[in-house]
Amino acid sequence: MRENHTLILYADDPGDIADCAALMLKKCTESRIFVFNGEIGAGKTTLIKEICRQLGYSGEVVSPTFSIINVYPGQDKEMYHMDLYRLKDTEEALETGIEEYLDSGNYCFIEWPELVIRLLDNPYYSVTITIEDNLTRKIECETVLY
Repeated sequence: MRENHTLILYADDPGDIADCAALMLKKCTESRIFVFNGEIGAGKTTLIKEICRQLGYSGEVVSPTFSIINVYPGQDKEMYHMDLYRLKDTEEALETGIEEYLDSGNYCFIEWPELVIRLLDNPYYSVTITIEDNLTRKIECETVLY
């Protein structure tokens, strides 16, 4: 059985992203896997940067479009930032060793997750960012439990 709970947040200026990230980390404690959906330019990487910062990473967070997976040291564990946009199929995702990352117990932040959704048998968070207007982003963080 699948059960869903959704946290809805709004960021009206860049400063709100920190508050949104903090609230997500406070409320989303059932899993460390977050998948991010939204059109290009919606702010997926921006939100992931802030989440990583709040988890203790002070280095540069960049979209791993070409490297596929970036690893960042956190306060207690590593964080994995994945961008699967360039992958063609699930087999290609498996070749990156993605299952080991997903099973690690560390934070996993996945942009363009469509190819790996079927691999997520544990609870995870589906984050959808919608552009409301030039400044406002709607952030829906849905808990997906099986």
